[in-house]
Amino acid sequence: MSEDVTPRASDEFNALERELCPEGTCIGLIGPDGFCKECGRPGRGAGIDPRTQGLRTENEVAAELESAIIEGDAAPAPEEFAERRLCPDGTCIGVIGPDGVCGECGRAAGSA
Repeated sequence: MSEDVTPRASDEFNALERELCPEGTCIGLIGPDGFCKECGRPGRGAGIDPRTQGLRTENEVAAELESAIIEGDAAPAPEEFAERRLCPDGTCIGVIGPDGVCGECGRAAGSA
């Protein structure tokens, strides 16, 4: 007696239904559980955005910095830090000095 080896519709290969692992160096596929079968990284179906996985929120960073300042591991910013004027050139990282000129690019504070 021979077995029926006719493929079922669910057994057919469909490349469009596969999801490759988002990790560029991994060769795995995302399984039905939403995670890569090779490295375990989440895919789109896992409900986790891999671009933000592991990133801390702004509140978490602020709390960590505050505790470091309280414990003396980090110095608080000097009071004049809030009074500084940034260079008017949006591409420059400089600060306007007491002479009214940017310390990085030399642009005057009033120039636009």
